[in-house]
Amino acid sequence: MILERIVAATAKRVVALKETTSLDALKRQAQPAPTPFAFEKALVRKQATGEMAFICEVKKASPSKGVIAADFPYVEIARDYQNAGADAISVLTEPDFFQGANTYLTEIKGQVSIPLLRKDFIIDPIQIYEASLIGADAILLICSILDTDTIREYLEIADALGLSALVEAHDEAEVKQALAAGARIIGVNNRNLKTFEVDLKNSIRLRQLVPPEILFVSESGIQTAEDITKLRENGTNAVLIGETLMRSGDKKAALDQLRG
Repeated sequence: MILERIVAATAKRVVALKETTSLDALKRQAQPAPTPFAFEKALVRKQATGEMAFICEVKKASPSKGVIAADFPYVEIARDYQNAGADAISVLTEPDFFQGANTYLTEIKGQVSIPLLRKDFIIDPIQIYEASLIGADAILLICSILDTDTIREYLEIADALGLSALVEAHDEAEVKQALAAGARIIGVNNRNLKTFEVDLKNSIRLRQLVPPEILFVSESGIQTAEDITKLRENGTNAVLIGETLMRSGDKKAALDQLRG
């Protein structure tokens, strides 16, 4: 399965990172975020208005679609998202399957003021400290590759650093796992990470399992204003959109069209 291959490649990257530095060294270097929980606060602000929050993704490629953006001016893309009214930006940093890089996030951080989510496959505490050091405001924790106790431990580390955590689930069991771990933001991925098939009804179906005080994010497969309307009516607080926006030459027009 693709997910297993991604995790195996990530494990090799973690080993390589630990050969160049240590967990203790990164702990000493990492400082609490200047604006703690900026990502979470951005979603809460939008929730208070009753509007949908938009997390727009900077993504060059994916295992399911291959190269999405051969021309990839990532800083310009991020600026376009901010100018179009995005509430936050998701930046792929996974290099082997998504052609991402830590430097993309760091460079974008210097050019925009809205919060950044580091989109990667976190399987070791050292990656959380690394996320803080490269400028992330939030991290992704994936229930499919982490058990409940590990998610709880990683949430505590993120909290100490002032980082928000988007805990990603795909089915009922994973939503319950995210809640048991203490997630404050739960994202339901409409793409099955094992088969990479997409079903928007996944978010609509699983929303009822998440208490209203927990921020709910729908991820993947969102393509039209009608999709957004369905999700809003179902109580979704935010959407994470990648491919639909990345394939558009005019990011503002594409985002305006999605808003309806």
